[in-house]
Amino acid sequence: MPVLGSLTRRVGHHRWFGAAARLLVPADRLVGRLTRGRVVALGLVPSLVITTTGRRSGKPRSNPLLYVPDGDAYVVVGSNWGQAHQPGWSLNLLADPAAEVAVKGRRIPVRAEVATGAERERLWHLLVTEWPAYRTYVQRAGGREIRVFRLVPTGRGAAANPGGA
Repeated sequence: MPVLGSLTRRVGHHRWFGAAARLLVPADRLVGRLTRGRVVALGLVPSLVITTTGRRSGKPRSNPLLYVPDGDAYVVVGSNWGQAHQPGWSLNLLADPAAEVAVKGRRIPVRAEVATGAERERLWHLLVTEWPAYRTYVQRAGGREIRVFRLVPTGRGAAANPGGA
């Protein structure tokens, strides 16, 4: 793990980090768009750009997210940096689970599945192994259920290997 990535994981627990990172999301979104998903989160953690359909607007909405691979799927979490409300992209996926991810420059259609029960616990363990600060975000969220999604490739691109090069 690069030194900067390791440092980022350590400071990720601090409240100021979440506030600063929220301010950087628009810039991260722009960099992800300009690089066609090749560079997200400055390459510090495994990241993708998810494009959902706005539940009210019907327009495409793109957001950079940390992910962990799970077989051929991508696992993401609606932590919203530990805020008390759900992130918009999470609500969009509940309304319409069809989405698209850009990972390492590849655009892949996916279908979102909300993880529950033992499956959620298994995926949560993968997520906190990659980003330990998620445990802190649970406390900050004030009892809000933090959703875990498994994004399963569909159609063209379904054979993608999220953990591969």
